[in-house]
Amino acid sequence: MSPAGDPGADRDRLLAELRPGAFAIAYRMLGSVAEAEDVVQEGLLRFNQALERGEEISSPRAYLATVVTRLAIDELRSARARRETYVGDWLPEPLLTAPGPGPAEQAEIADSLSFAFLVLLEQLTPEERAALLLHDVFDYGYGEVAEIVGKSEDNARQLAVRARRRVGEGRPRFEGGAAHQRELAVRFFEAAGRGDVAGLEALLARDVVLRGDGGGKVPALARALHGANRVARTIVNWGKAGARTEISVRPAELNGCPGVILIAADGSIFGAMALEIEGERVVAVNSVVNPEKLAHLGRIV
Repeated sequence: MSPAGDPGADRDRLLAELRPGAFAIAYRMLGSVAEAEDVVQEGLLRFNQALERGEEISSPRAYLATVVTRLAIDELRSARARRETYVGDWLPEPLLTAPGPGPAEQAEIADSLSFAFLVLLEQLTPEERAALLLHDVFDYGYGEVAEIVGKSEDNARQLAVRARRRVGEGRPRFEGGAAHQRELAVRFFEAAGRGDVAGLEALLARDVVLRGDGGGKVPALARALHGANRVARTIVNWGKAGARTEISVRPAELNGCPGVILIAADGSIFGAMALEIEGERVVAVNSVVNPEKLAHLGRIV
């Protein structure tokens, strides 16, 4: 036990309290668990060094948000070239999340963490991405956003407006409670498991999209598939192939949406699949099998 009033223990508690909020910003900025953790670790190190130098920090949350956001902007600039040459569709690293305390909170989590939203953010500049996330998701005022991204308040406002316009029409809006979505997901994976194309197709929106991310490391879709029949048949074929190699599924919530972790016969992680649901239909299926994006979930194949 640390003695009462121990400055070191107090600082450790403060750093632990700040970490989740910093990670929330970094992950949404970068779409990568590993890169977000690196950015947060560097941010916490710089924050701690500032405290050791005796700097007066009136708002630790704002200070760390500034450092983490600027580090993430730098990382995005260097990552842009890598993502332009990425093999196949790029999807964010799947993030395990816990159901929110209520329907509104759950919808908010899914809205800002979903694969669809994070993919939309890829079309923005790093500064636009930061302004939109900080203002619309994390409720920072435009004055605070301006300080964080190093712009004037008017410029920060314009960055957010431009970003909102570019992603607005495609931004997902998830409907239905978490329990309903989990029940629909159970029906989806049961139909896929028994090879029921018609039953699966009945759960899919007419314009459903199936995205697969293998990153050129393992076989995956060369490009996204659209349409209920094509998607249903592809998923059933995947299920048959998985059964032959003894792939099992473990229910999980991924990026605020119901899904499964795919487990190989030896217990290692083979992939992750998340469903995006609106009302009574699945509107998107996101499958990540790139092993480089799965290591944080457990031992990989």
